[in-house]
Amino acid sequence: MTAGERGRVLIVDDEILIRQGIKHYLNWEQEGFEVVGEASHGLEALEMIEFVRPHIIITDIAMPIMDGEELTRIVKERYPSIEVIVLSSYGDFDYVRSTFQSGVVDYILKPKLDAEGLLNVLKKAASRIPSLTSADKPVDASPSSEQIITKLISGYQTEYDSTQLSAVFPNQRFCLLAVNLKTGQAELPNDFKKKMTTDLTGQNYSFYYEKNIIIVNGDDFSGLIPFVKNLAESETNLSFALSEEFEDFSRIGAVYKEELLVLVNYQFYFPKQLVLTKKDLPMPSPKVENFNLDWFTSEFKRKHFESAFDYLQEHVNVFSTCYTTDVYEYKAFFGNIIFNILILLSNMEYDVKELEQAKYTYFKAFEDAGSAVEAVEQLDEFIAEAKKTINSTAFQPENVHIKKILDYLNDHYTEPLTLTGVAQYFHFNPSYLSSYFSTHHGEGFIEYLNRIRIEEATKLLIQGTARISEISGMVGYSDHSYFCKVFKKIKGLSPSQFRRKQLM
Repeated sequence: MTAGERGRVLIVDDEILIRQGIKHYLNWEQEGFEVVGEASHGLEALEMIEFVRPHIIITDIAMPIMDGEELTRIVKERYPSIEVIVLSSYGDFDYVRSTFQSGVVDYILKPKLDAEGLLNVLKKAASRIPSLTSADKPVDASPSSEQIITKLISGYQTEYDSTQLSAVFPNQRFCLLAVNLKTGQAELPNDFKKKMTTDLTGQNYSFYYEKNIIIVNGDDFSGLIPFVKNLAESETNLSFALSEEFEDFSRIGAVYKEELLVLVNYQFYFPKQLVLTKKDLPMPSPKVENFNLDWFTSEFKRKHFESAFDYLQEHVNVFSTCYTTDVYEYKAFFGNIIFNILILLSNMEYDVKELEQAKYTYFKAFEDAGSAVEAVEQLDEFIAEAKKTINSTAFQPENVHIKKILDYLNDHYTEPLTLTGVAQYFHFNPSYLSSYFSTHHGEGFIEYLNRIRIEEATKLLIQGTARISEISGMVGYSDHSYFCKVFKKIKGLSPSQFRRKQLM
């Protein structure tokens, strides 16, 4: 960082009026600062940091998706040299106190926000950055070409003389190329830049590099995609996202945020697509039904493990084609389902010690997954281990007995079963069977029998072909009024209400 460089500031607030207000409080350049970007929540800010490289972040506390408290904690862990200023309301004191523990510079109450207070806190932050020139000393108010480009691409509108950029970009058209870097790489290697320049010599391109983003300037881009594809094929673990062409350079911020960043996120779902463009996306985006956790849990408790796992794997295979799904949301599903499976197996008295010990390895693997394919592979590995745990316990004598009883109930639920009758069939004392069933299955004999009958009844109600009075007999109830009573207790609705709801 050279003497006279301005302090780069990133503003994070979910209210656009607050962001606009902060930008217009000061003559930023004259005071020795520049706003290099805006974000509406913490997650968006984290995605921008590598590109805009702020010295200072001004962030609200209360925001959706990721609040200022979590953003501050992550920033101070990953980028300890970045200083953070917190905006808060009067009721946010507990959150503000926690951000001070993470190392914020200071906080400003939103109702008392003014130009003088903001500038004082900015100067305080700048004083903690040794490589920054003090904000008290005015710097050259004429931004360089690099500063103009950084501002525009980060979405901050600024006045500039187009002739100033002509030396950098002599041609009429532009596109943005994002390079998916290998793990551990922060910037494009010099040999990569050299190859771009050397191999495309004579095709009238000029390049501007910023971290892993390349601004390509030219008149004819027909040779660019074939070149980039060849480059991706020759380099291990290298892929690209390419925006559409545009002419108005002032649009670069919108193209970067609304097209290129979106494509970069979509690449998670297209690991085999070496160069991803908007034209490569399936239209419309595939959709997936919500995962039916209640049904999955029911199958698990009934020890229908194969059908439960088959349903889960079919769901994630479809889910992995829904490329518009937020990657964090996608990964969270995998962690949550593993957590649920472990709880279910533990409650069913399976020995899950090894799975419990390995769960954090799986959680980390999902978090670090570079593609949906990797996430699914990790889930498949977990399911294989879970099946080993189930099978190793399944052959214990007491589990063989309970499985036979469950299979019998599942096969004969339409008949007028009683605890005494089933006990006689298996040569048990009725009291012993009742206690044995509850101990080894986690619910009572009658509760289980009612549940499987009502689950089957819901399927028949949805089909809509049989009368409700017929359905009660079809699932094993001789007393229709008792059937209705049990149905409402389990489903919260009467059979007729349930059917009407399904047909709406």
